[in-house]
Parts: sequence; structure tokens; C-alpha cells
Amino acid sequence: MKRLKSLTLGLAALLTAGTALAQGSFPDKPLHIIVPFTPGGIVDNIARIVGEKLQSRLGQTVIVENKTGAGGAIGTDAAMRAAPDGYTMLCVSPGHAVLPSLTKAAKWNPTTDFRGIAGIGIVPNVVVVNPRVPVNSLKELLERAKTHNITYGTAGIGTSNHLSGELLAQMAGVKFTHVPYKGQPEAVNDLLGGNIDMMPLTAAIAKGHIATGKLKGLAVTTAKRATALPDLPTVAEAAGLPGYDVGTWFGFVVPGKVPDPIVARLAQEVAAVLAMPEVADKLTRMGMELAPQTPAQFDRYVAAEFIKWAKVMKSAGIEPN
Repeated sequence: MKRLKSLTLGLAALLTAGTALAQGSFPDKPLHIIVPFTPGGIVDNIARIVGEKLQSRLGQTVIVENKTGAGGAIGTDAAMRAAPDGYTMLCVSPGHAVLPSLTKAAKWNPTTDFRGIAGIGIVPNVVVVNPRVPVNSLKELLERAKTHNITYGTAGIGTSNHLSGELLAQMAGVKFTHVPYKGQPEAVNDLLGGNIDMMPLTAAIAKGHIATGKLKGLAVTTAKRATALPDLPTVAEAAGLPGYDVGTWFGFVVPGKVPDPIVARLAQEVAAVLAMPEVADKLTRMGMELAPQTPAQFDRYVAAEFIKWAKVMKSAGIEPN
């Protein structure tokens, strides 16, 4: 019995030492953060802000790589196929969970082909209308949609603008006409010009237009009110739609077979970076509501988003093309 107990304790010590060794020897070469979008966007900015601080903490070069195309599918596919050794991370946004329901180019399952390192936060959208639209509340807009054709602009199919509008229409039992653009700036220009009626617009951009009276803000799309626009109600509050919650979320993932000790080390370091006041300041100035998540929390969040948007797309009659 004593011998068995000694053997058990010895194995436990060996496993603990092995874990410590794995964490202690990692990293011993440069790390890569893949951004599946072009330089200068919010995902790219997040990767560079966090990557710079990770470089200092880990003592290794952190290289941000922009692998663009197919709405983010090319970069995500490259990250999925990377060696599962923790040296390649992917900076993700809602498309990570949405694209598999939209395009056949997205060959990954976000719940099995990747595992979370950290959730970072959410950028809310604001339902805004052109002042020519004769409504002053979200309830009035939804009521008008029952008898009028309400057009809404987005940065494209599968973007958070699109998801916000589609879910709102489904939950409220109304129809909107979706007008997708090549990007958010083009949609905003047409909204300001009165060519479309409404748009779920990024809060950081919406705030300035609301302040100048160029747009009317009706509600915030996230479950909680936006720090940037605290007087605006949420969609759930304004329209009596409990459970409505859409925002542009961000985080980091790695290939699904990266070992637990490496995931834990990366998660620890990213969490430490997000806790730095200068990092938090840069991210909040981008309009983000910081909401750090552990690997397990982020995995659950992404899985829920994957299921949620697959159902929404199916209800909308949108099939992968």
C-alpha cells in the first residue's frame, strides 16, 4: 500500500514537473498572430496592440500576419492548418463563428478546430436612422416596418451590421430590406444621404453623427447599454425583446490540438496584457466594452454564437454559397 502510494505521488510529481517544463520552455522562438483582414482595421489594431505587449512579456518576437481574402476564410484556414504548438494564434471576430453558415470556403468548425485563448471585449452597434424617417423610437420604427419598406445598410453579408438587423427583424416579426455594401463607410454615406433608412452602426462612429443631429439613435444592440451612449436604451429595453444581444466581439484562438499547458500560458500572458491600463485605454478608445474571458469561457461563448447564427441564417433562408 505504501509502495502504491509512493508510486502515485511520484507520478503526480512527474506530471506536475512536465507541465511546468512545458510552460517554462515555451516560447523559444517567434510567435505569429494571424489577422484574416487587411491592415488598419479593428482586428488588425487589436492584434498589434496585444502583440507588442506580448513580445515584451514573452521575450520573443511576435509577428502579425495579414492573410486576407474570402471574408476572413483564407486567414482562418491558414491558422487551422498551423502546427498545434502554440506558436500561431488567430485574432477573431464574429465571422469566425458565422462564416461556416454563410460560405463553403469556411471549412472549419469553430468549436472543434480551434480552442480559445481569451475573449477581449465587444463593440456595440447602435440602431440609427436618417432624420427624414419619421420615427423617434425603436418601437415606432418596428411599427412603421409593418406598413412601409424599411431599408437598412450593412458592411456586407455576415457582418455584425447584418446580423443585428436580421435578428431584430426576426425577433420583432417584421421585414427589412437588406442593402449590403462593400464596407461600412459606403453604407454610412448612403445613410447620411437618405438613400437608405436605417443601419445598425458601430457605436464609436454613430456617436458623432448622433451628436451633430445627422442621424437619430434609437437603441444599442448589446445586452447592456453602451458606455459611449449611456442614455440610449438597449434593443431589449426599447422594443421589449428580451434576449436580443448582438455586438462585434473579439478574441484570440489557437488550433484545436494545442496542449493545455501552452493554452494556459498564452491565456495567462494575454490576460496580463489586457489588464495593463495603457492597453485598456487604447481598446476603449476604439469603442470597445472590455469583457475579458478565460479560455473555457470564450470557448462556450463562441460555441453559443456558432449555434445562434446558424439558426438565424437558416431562418433567413441564407444557404452557404
